[in-house]
Amino acid sequence: MEITFAELGLNEQILAGVATLGFNAPTPVQTVAIPAVLAGKDVVASAQTGTGKTAAFMLPTLQRIAGEKHGEAEKSDSKERNAAAKRGAKRNAYPQALIITPTRELAAQIDAVAKSVCASTGQQAVIVTGGARYKHQITALQKGCDVLVATPGRLIDLLDKKHTSLENIQVLVLDEADRMLDMGFWPSVHRIMEQLPKAHQTLLFSATLPASITSTIDALLKVPERIEIARTGQTAATIEQYLCSVTQGQKPQLLKALIDSFDPAPERVLVFCRTKSRVDSIYKNLKAAGLKVDVMHADRPQKARARALERFRSGAIQVLVATDVMSRGIDIQGIDAVINFDVPLDPEDYVHRIGRTGRAGAAGQAYTFMGPDEVTPLREIEYFTKA
Repeated sequence: MEITFAELGLNEQILAGVATLGFNAPTPVQTVAIPAVLAGKDVVASAQTGTGKTAAFMLPTLQRIAGEKHGEAEKSDSKERNAAAKRGAKRNAYPQALIITPTRELAAQIDAVAKSVCASTGQQAVIVTGGARYKHQITALQKGCDVLVATPGRLIDLLDKKHTSLENIQVLVLDEADRMLDMGFWPSVHRIMEQLPKAHQTLLFSATLPASITSTIDALLKVPERIEIARTGQTAATIEQYLCSVTQGQKPQLLKALIDSFDPAPERVLVFCRTKSRVDSIYKNLKAAGLKVDVMHADRPQKARARALERFRSGAIQVLVATDVMSRGIDIQGIDAVINFDVPLDPEDYVHRIGRTGRAGAAGQAYTFMGPDEVTPLREIEYFTKA
């Protein structure tokens, strides 16, 4: 018999938020993680992309910082809580939960989930990332905040200027911690953690937990509950994977021919390239060929990146060409195919790239173009994924 969210210990307000997210039943990672978080345990969890990790930490975190555990209020009954939510609960001056994530796009996605659930709980979520105006973020923080979603650099700037404080943090979430380590954010994470109260709960969620990070995180957690829904390197069974062996010069022509060959025509195709210059080149080629296409990489202004992502999500464009800035945690339903124009040098990036399709049990396709000079990284991917 299928378990329900209510059976995991979530209260009425959180369950109302679940309904807004469109979930019918908890995923495996949610089934295991939510009770552990509600019980106050530190958690280290890894699961394939597209399995609902954001909700797995967001739902119980919002309940815990409201002073509740397994669906039972400490200070007020259900009617009082529902009434408070409708009239707008009093905001906390400083956040009680902090979620740190490596990229702006991931932060925006997490913030969207938080705000959706907070509409039912009466809590307030605030996002602070680089690339956005300080003034707007400072104003939002001054209005009060229960949950703060942040990228490391911007959060440190705001903390140094005393625009917020972490003295009330009860729950810390490190999302995509392995990526933060790879991107060199770990010293910044440590600086942030030094400002947290000693008594706080730490949750670490990621698609993969390689050996390089386990030794780093062990010192940060207190006897954590370890959750591994899929082994490191495992790809979703719903994704059909294809390898195309070509010369480097043949890749642009093959890309256009492959997109044209889909029948029916795909609504969304995500193309990954290794470098920003190659992304721009492929974008120009596809646009000249008449395709509705946009581009995402780190040199693009934040507004342009957000606009490209929204156009892709809404179906206004058919193809999005990107570097690995898009490979982590971006949850867009209905991506028909992922095309690796270049073989990624890091096997974990391959898992994350193709994980943008075939999400939540849906079918997907992944194509990888391999040039003569890319055999070695492909073999590493095959070993890593046990393909």
